[in-house]
Amino acid sequence: MYRIEVGPADLAASRFGVAPLLETMSAVGLAAGRVPAGPLRPWTARAAPRYRAVAADPTVRTLAFLHRRHGYMADFLCPPPGRTNLTVADQLATVRATPLVQARHEIARNLAGLPEPDAAVRAVLDASDMVERLAAGLARAWHALLEPDWPVLRAIVEGDIVHRAGRLAAHGWAAALDGLSDQVRWRDGAIEADVRGDATHRLDGTGLTFVPVVFSELGVALEQGWPSTLMYRARGVAALWESRAPRDADALARLVGRTRADLLHLLAEPATTTWLSARLRMSLGGVGDHLAVLRDSGLVTRERSGRSVLYRRTALGDVLAGRSRA
Repeated sequence: MYRIEVGPADLAASRFGVAPLLETMSAVGLAAGRVPAGPLRPWTARAAPRYRAVAADPTVRTLAFLHRRHGYMADFLCPPPGRTNLTVADQLATVRATPLVQARHEIARNLAGLPEPDAAVRAVLDASDMVERLAAGLARAWHALLEPDWPVLRAIVEGDIVHRAGRLAAHGWAAALDGLSDQVRWRDGAIEADVRGDATHRLDGTGLTFVPVVFSELGVALEQGWPSTLMYRARGVAALWESRAPRDADALARLVGRTRADLLHLLAEPATTTWLSARLRMSLGGVGDHLAVLRDSGLVTRERSGRSVLYRRTALGDVLAGRSRA
């Protein structure tokens, strides 16, 4: 169990981030069968042809070999987000800037306990340009596995960030951790996480970086030189493989139209236009036009939460959607 002790300054210093390369490494591990697919089996089945197209590439094979469900993975391959709104290009630049001596040290630690790699993987790991080769492999895996699903994936994690950041700011640590995972709890002024290992870590005013993820499980990264990071499964992961809401005719759809009915059902919890657009596979402008009609009709409201604008149902919208906040 890891115990993360926090002080008065850590709440204000904590932040949320999106980690595209962590998702990429986890997706490679899933597609290669290195970890059980579990609830992500529908995505794994759908992504299988895309993975087969790149699986023979030596750099992608090396990434799959290095992936571990439990145990250390080289930090430079999936750096935690040092700031918000990082792109894949930003993170790949961080990977490419890794000194070779640091990369070799982390790879040696990653390899401990694994079988001897085959010749193709060993050639990548022994190359003088190993860092660049692995960065190229990450880019290739990203384009094959995640780029097609990135709008939905990003909407999932951003929706979780909006939800949890609001709870952290308004109610503190215990509220932010509530429902995050049954393996995480707030106890006696500290965050306890049931992950492999046994350590106590004090943040000392640097804050904690929360990283909602789709493809990996609960994880804690407390390595020196990197932001202290808690990774956890985001809410609403099923949206990654769900199609648009069923088109069965119903009373609400006949009254307001199918798309507006879908929006009202999706707004059971507050959401951004980006998230709604990804869920409905519609353009931002199209979703915005429908939301404007619903807002003018008194069925939804909008309000700013940090850098995001959230839409939520009104009481009348709840009634029409067949649910009540009570």
